[in-house]
Amino acid sequence: MFVGTAVGCVAAGSLIGAMLALWMRLRTDALHSARALWIPKGIKVPMVPANTMLLAFIPICVFSQWAVYAARRDARSHTAIALGLVGIIGLAVINAQAFIYARMKLAVNAKAATAFNTMFYALTGTFVLLLIVGIGFSAITAFRYLGGRTTDREIVSAHALYWYFLSAVFFALWFVVYVTK
Repeated sequence: MFVGTAVGCVAAGSLIGAMLALWMRLRTDALHSARALWIPKGIKVPMVPANTMLLAFIPICVFSQWAVYAARRDARSHTAIALGLVGIIGLAVINAQAFIYARMKLAVNAKAATAFNTMFYALTGTFVLLLIVGIGFSAITAFRYLGGRTTDREIVSAHALYWYFLSAVFFALWFVVYVTK
């Protein structure tokens, strides 16, 4: 389980890394062109929810490690609370991203779409998909561990590894997409 999660994290990290590299290349090309416009006029990226999402990964990492700690000590109630908090905060991060989508009002149709619009939705949408997988991983981990497989602690460690990976990915995404724009 742990090795499979690590391989999956490497594969998803390669995908996000390639998408971030393409973002930076398109941004550089747009800024060096004659029109020098990367973000469409009238579009402002709301930084408060983006920064809130970044800060939300601190308790996510703490709670996922708490789940590992509690599982090693056979504290089922603490493991359940920690896994539940990871899932809830993961949902809050998705909610913050949905707020950013609603606030920015980027065009999706072919007439008004730009490279910024396409790459913004591609990158953040891929990350939201990875978050949904993480929330599902939290639910499956809780179901298996709390359902009686208390000797199977490897899934709890794999769960923590996945959320550490998501934290690192979001930090890179936050810096490239939200800070440098």
